[in-house]
Amino acid sequence: MNNHALRVYESMLGLLSGTDNPTPLVRLNRVAPFEHATIYAKLEWYNPFGSVKDRVAANLVRDAEDQGVLGSIKNLVEPTSGNTGMGLAMVANAKGYTLTAPLSSEIPLAKRTVLRFFGCDVIELEDTLCPAPGAPEGAIVMAQEIADKPDFHMLNQYENEANPGAHYLTTGPEIWKQTGGKVTHFVAGLGTCGTIGGTGRFLKEQNPSIKVLGVHPEDGHDIPGVRSIRQLSQTKLYRPKEYDQTIEVRNEDAYRLCLRLNREESLVAGPSSGMALTGALEMVSDEPGTVVVVIFPDNVFKYATSVRKHLPELFPPQQATPNADPSPGEALFGSMMAHARRSPDVIDAGAAEKILEENRALLIDVRSPKEFAERHVKGAINIPLGELDQEADLPADHDAPLITLCAVGQRSLVAMLVLKSIGYRNVKNVAGGLNAWVDAGLPT
Repeated sequence: MNNHALRVYESMLGLLSGTDNPTPLVRLNRVAPFEHATIYAKLEWYNPFGSVKDRVAANLVRDAEDQGVLGSIKNLVEPTSGNTGMGLAMVANAKGYTLTAPLSSEIPLAKRTVLRFFGCDVIELEDTLCPAPGAPEGAIVMAQEIADKPDFHMLNQYENEANPGAHYLTTGPEIWKQTGGKVTHFVAGLGTCGTIGGTGRFLKEQNPSIKVLGVHPEDGHDIPGVRSIRQLSQTKLYRPKEYDQTIEVRNEDAYRLCLRLNREESLVAGPSSGMALTGALEMVSDEPGTVVVVIFPDNVFKYATSVRKHLPELFPPQQATPNADPSPGEALFGSMMAHARRSPDVIDAGAAEKILEENRALLIDVRSPKEFAERHVKGAINIPLGELDQEADLPADHDAPLITLCAVGQRSLVAMLVLKSIGYRNVKNVAGGLNAWVDAGLPT
């Protein structure tokens, strides 16, 4: 029998969170510049498998079992940005299921490695950091194709009401009980939107005056598990009318506050925690009686590569070892890519179409010939990325306007930088690539 008082359990699943076994609330004493308001971090890495997504993983499986979907079917498939996959892998291990996870190769190496270590069949793809529902290719489409096989089932965290349901059943009641009903503001990062949806709904039912606040990253972000406004528009669980306010946070600000949380509050928080708290401090007023709870989704240990990229001053070249991963050069390249994503030369699909309609640019698709043959934008020319610096078909005029395109905007971002290094002075890149083009309803 599970005993929370003695911390004795029949299996790891007994550690799953609930009102009798909540994840901790810890008051922030140094990084919050408030005199009157009280800010609490809810530390979700105290879930049994290390993140807030353990709640969702357990409820998705429980719901499928209750509906009779899982019985003879023992193979699960789920596109994931990492944490849901890790939670599902361990729940699957405990219950005798298998898990296949198509995911983006941009997800931190530590997460991809641990997923394999947990027994997950990982399929790495060139996809956006957070998979895009409805995109013509990528992790979600591959997962759906696998789920069409008779012996597989896709739980679908992006549409399944059991996702917010997990937080309605656990996270919301925990916060209400832990604060003695005094919570006035609830803040969460926006990813699949299950956390803010389920928790916010429960808290609003207890007290309609509680403010539910959402935080999202900038477009082209490098914070796994959360989505920019453009990405959120593709998620069925994104319901902005249920939130009292939302705010955008820059990569740099999220990583800087993440560093402060670790050094000043002794909280081993990851970058999405820094993002959520940055947004909270912007949206909440310092008033007596204000009690704020901010979701801290997971710890920093999975994000070493991202930390090296966004806080390069922590790793001076003279301290680099011969086997350092990444090398200073790689870290600098990562920083250059991050800056390039935020530059005005990265445009959305609509802006690119307008330029092309006016015949003011040459569209260069840098995918492979096979990818190009399957689907491409009319009028585009195909020059694979690896051949770009030696391609004779490029314009002789280095002032000629060029637009680069790939599947999701990653290879074409490199292509933009390569063309600039060759000497082309007027190069744009399509954010989100062909996926974003199709999502915008533009023709191919």
